[in-house]
Amino acid sequence: MPSKLDQLRTMTVVVSDTGDIETVRRLKPQDCTTNPTLLLKAAEMSAYSSLVDEALAWGTKQGGTSDAVVSATCDRLALNFGAELSKIVPGRVSTEVDADLSFDTQATLAKARSFIKAYEERGVGRDRILIKIASTWEGIRAAEVLQKEGIDCNLTLLFSLAQAAAAADAGAFLISPFVGRILDWHVKAGEGPFTPETDPGVVSVRQIYAYYKKHGIPTVVMGASFRNTGEIEALAGCDRLTIGPSLLDQLAADEGTLERKLDPANTEGAPERLHLDERGFRFTFNEDQMATEKLSEGIRQFVRDLNSLRALVAKRIDGAKAA
Repeated sequence: MPSKLDQLRTMTVVVSDTGDIETVRRLKPQDCTTNPTLLLKAAEMSAYSSLVDEALAWGTKQGGTSDAVVSATCDRLALNFGAELSKIVPGRVSTEVDADLSFDTQATLAKARSFIKAYEERGVGRDRILIKIASTWEGIRAAEVLQKEGIDCNLTLLFSLAQAAAAADAGAFLISPFVGRILDWHVKAGEGPFTPETDPGVVSVRQIYAYYKKHGIPTVVMGASFRNTGEIEALAGCDRLTIGPSLLDQLAADEGTLERKLDPANTEGAPERLHLDERGFRFTFNEDQMATEKLSEGIRQFVRDLNSLRALVAKRIDGAKAA
């Protein structure tokens, strides 16, 4: 009997939610995604010292530990990991724009373009990269411009139909609705208990998936941020699912039958098409307390991890200069 992971791969593109290169090599996902949290963990692993050392050596040569040098060194580190991951996965590598640019469209555009240019200089084409941007109004507007330039985007930290509708209108290549974080909010609010079928994160992704399929929207739905394999199984058939290594291992060890739950032909209950201008988006999104709080919290968390990565890089550059 094939494992549930093997069965899942017949109906869904499996993406690895890790920057650990050896884990990606072992689990053989189609795509992979990274963020500052994952990079911070990977950067502290001795197995990847060569990738870290190259970025630090480059940063040291720039002279000093100014904010600009440290930020550029962190970018180089992300690119080192991304380029290495692109040699392993046959599909896409998501590289994240700094979370502290989430409310700055022009700065997001500049960062994304610099990433694509740097990847192309390393021989990695834009067709292998997704630029990962928080699903703020400003981030969605940046994605709209980038898509027209042939730069595909992954709109992350997505918690609501309003964000999904705006992303679709912007022509985003892919969205990442965060299943587990939606569940976390409802559990913290004292709701539940939930089954995989009633899990509010699962329900949200199913609604967005049906909405996209009903209205012929080509944007890829990639469920993310899972808390257990039940959530993953309840979304079997989704376009893509990005899954952490421990849950991938659990699915690989389970030889039970996996039933397809999402089908593009089944759009029952899908909402009518939404077209939101800035005022409509901000009002509709603000009406969703969970989505508003989780987006804000997610950006703060990614900024904290990014600042931790910057602090680590600055410390190591200082150490190299003193040696």
